Amino acid sequence: MTDLVLSILVLAAAVFVFGAFVAWRRGDRNRAGLMTILAFALMVNVAIWTVPTDNGATLIDTPAD
Repeated sequence: MTDLVLSILVLAAAVFVFGAFVAWRRGDRNRAGLMTILAFALMVNVAIWTVPTDNGATLIDTPAD
């Protein structure tokens, strides 16, 4: 289930980057900037959950109590 959620987050970030590009080309700079920030926030969240620490564990591997 977590894999599905992370996959959707990555796809959503890609869509936001594409949408920001389209908004930028149409002249809507504020919307493009906000969409870029949102895509960055989504990717940071995915990285927090998947990048291993020094001991090799990730938040996905940590059992829920």
